[in-house]
Amino acid sequence: MLIISDKAKISSMCDIEDSLRGTHIIIEEGVCIDAFVKIKPAGGCGDVTIGRNSHINSGCVLYTGNGIKIGEDVLIAANCTFAPVNHAFRSRSEKIINQRFAPSKGGIIVEDDVWIGAGTVLLDGTHIHKGAVIGAGSVVRGVVEAYSINVGNPTVVVGFRT
Repeated sequence: MLIISDKAKISSMCDIEDSLRGTHIIIEEGVCIDAFVKIKPAGGCGDVTIGRNSHINSGCVLYTGNGIKIGEDVLIAANCTFAPVNHAFRSRSEKIINQRFAPSKGGIIVEDDVWIGAGTVLLDGTHIHKGAVIGAGSVVRGVVEAYSINVGNPTVVVGFRT
């Protein structure tokens, strides 16, 4: 089910698919979604919420998977991927495609006032706390502390936002 505020700005060249399994995609007021953004229900029944005044730039892909919660005033640069889903691959005797999906690691949570740099990949189980900055090209899985600056490795914090 798509719930989109009439005060959101969504490019006509953005592709938001409605769910066949009942996943909610909620886009709040003031959200700006650029051209060539894809939001796709895939790999689970998690909901997607994009909080007020958040911006998603061109070329980003958000799979619903185990859910995505994006807070308010979040900036997401171009070509980022949100993948809150995991393929199962335990059996050598069965093709990966037939093993379906592994259990959830908690989806993706991005709190308020976060900046995510271009080309970043967020994986299932990611929780980025308020005010953090994620450097371009990062791959993030796990917890990023509030107001920290992360450049490529979620366990290495190189500075704090002042």
